[in-house]
Amino acid sequence: MPSTLERPPTTLQHSVTVAAPVEPARRRRLSWLGGGTAGNEQLVATVGVVLIALLAVMGITILRIHELLDVHMFVGILLAGPVGLKLGATGYRFGRYYSGDAAYRRKGAPKLGLRLLAPVLVLSTLSLFLTGFVLLLEGASRSPQVILLHKASFVLWISLAGLHVLAHLPQLGRSLRAVPRSRATAASGAAGRWLAVCGAVAAGLALAIVLSAHFAV
Repeated sequence: MPSTLERPPTTLQHSVTVAAPVEPARRRRLSWLGGGTAGNEQLVATVGVVLIALLAVMGITILRIHELLDVHMFVGILLAGPVGLKLGATGYRFGRYYSGDAAYRRKGAPKLGLRLLAPVLVLSTLSLFLTGFVLLLEGASRSPQVILLHKASFVLWISLAGLHVLAHLPQLGRSLRAVPRSRATAASGAAGRWLAVCGAVAAGLALAIVLSAHFAV
């Protein structure tokens, strides 16, 4: 009889898909810089809440400026940290959008009115801080023209800032939750956002403490 060739037993191989572990270096980077467009939105909203609280204190000092002038100047300097972070975060979104980044393009640009408002708001902010810094060092009594410019900058700035806040207020809660809790992991960038906000407040506070010794009236 002819010999029969026996086939080796067929082995069924099941392919198992295993998610590749995230490299430690990449995980660390994402813990500080992750979050994408949602993380940027959440960062802007968070520092916005800090600014609203500090501006409320500033409003109280303006009502009693003679008695609370030192507090007014101290909080004004402290504001430099959070304001700088706010400008940086919104400027980052601006740059990524207009450089053609796909994620920021999908998210879309702010409303046209807010885009037209932004440059004037930034300029009035810079004018307000620069004139305030000059008054801090020289004193209002020796800089009557600067104090007029400071007051004019404040009137323009508070008007534009009020419109800005009112425009964003309806979606503030949603923006604060832009990164869902289910994504609030080490790779969501939450650590970096909290560090940025706390660091901005700490930097402003340190600057205010250092410069408070040079206050001039």
